[in-house]
Amino acid sequence: MQDISAKPAAGERIWIAVFVFVFLALMVDGADLMFLSYSLSSLKKEFGIDNQLAGNLGTITLVGMAVGGIWGGWVADKFGRVRVTVGCIVIFSVGTAILGATQTYMQFAVARFFASIGLGAVYVVGNTLMAEYVPTRYRTTVLGSLQAGWSVGYLVATLLAGWILPAHGWRWLFYIAIIPVGMAVLMQFMVPEPPNWLAMRARLAEGKGAGVAKAESSWRLIFSNPAHARMFMLWAFTAGFLQFGYYGVNTWMPSYLEKDLHMDFKAMTGYMVGTYIAMIAGKIIAGWLADRFGRRVIFAFGALGTAVFLPVIVLFNSPQNIIYLMIFFGFLYGIPYGVNATYMTESFETRIRGSAVGGAYNIGRVGAALAPAVIGYLATRGSIGTGFLLLGVAYFLCGMIPALFIKEKLYDTQA
Repeated sequence: MQDISAKPAAGERIWIAVFVFVFLALMVDGADLMFLSYSLSSLKKEFGIDNQLAGNLGTITLVGMAVGGIWGGWVADKFGRVRVTVGCIVIFSVGTAILGATQTYMQFAVARFFASIGLGAVYVVGNTLMAEYVPTRYRTTVLGSLQAGWSVGYLVATLLAGWILPAHGWRWLFYIAIIPVGMAVLMQFMVPEPPNWLAMRARLAEGKGAGVAKAESSWRLIFSNPAHARMFMLWAFTAGFLQFGYYGVNTWMPSYLEKDLHMDFKAMTGYMVGTYIAMIAGKIIAGWLADRFGRRVIFAFGALGTAVFLPVIVLFNSPQNIIYLMIFFGFLYGIPYGVNATYMTESFETRIRGSAVGGAYNIGRVGAALAPAVIGYLATRGSIGTGFLLLGVAYFLCGMIPALFIKEKLYDTQA
């Protein structure tokens, strides 16, 4: 059933400010995630660990993000999108800064898990907040640009790693993560909750005041409705394959360039900068195209294109063409994330949106948490490139599920 309502005037006035804050939140979210990738070689030396244990740190991060995303979506349905976004920025900023003071592998792993809870929640709740503010006619363009914040974070992390790691070591790369706490304080005072969420909470309060039975939990609403349950499972599988590919590449691409292709650290960071700039362009252009040609076709094109191009990088790279291959790959693998947030949030109605999107995306993240460890296992017994071929299969499945089964624009996120 289509969820229809007039466009809220408050959303028209405030959505640009919301965009700025959520963009910055996703930027530091993405930077925080990449700090681990660039620190892996240093951590291996510091703690005396092998590729398998190093890969497990990526898996621990993704499991923590899955827990955070599921918890954050549910809490945001109950207590508000803005309040939860702010709280989770504080959690991952403080938690990541603590990593710089750890003295053992186990301390680092435990602290990383708790910091990752905030990382996972910010991505889900921030995107839901933005989707409920931006007008429908250019929603995917705006949310695609918002996803570029994550890629800008990768770019910032790459530049900071190139500057801080050689001169100051890995600990200072994590200490600087305390800075976003100030942004969280500003956001709490400057950004109101979305009008549709406030209206939904007001209706629930009126119902309780009139003696109406207590509202059903969002999880019960999802699984008691066959259409909601089916959509939830389709997105959980799609998200699992997307993140298996995406995080497998993100965790191990720097090491692949440095170890398998024998680039020095500065050359590797230069190639990654080019890749992330192309990814930013891919997300923004994908959002613009999805508003014109549809979420479904653009998402599927990006996922299937990435599936085809990963084997090309592994099998046909050379010193002469690797820069061009990496830039084109960066553009392609940015496309699904440029469309993903809008496509998912429009698949569920307001009263279950946070729980459904957070649950489906982050149940998928639990599956994707296998990727860093699987690639680490293959790297220990063969090469990272072999693992990248497996990631191509995941991207193929990620593109086929929505292409065949997931309709677009099922609900208006401003209703």
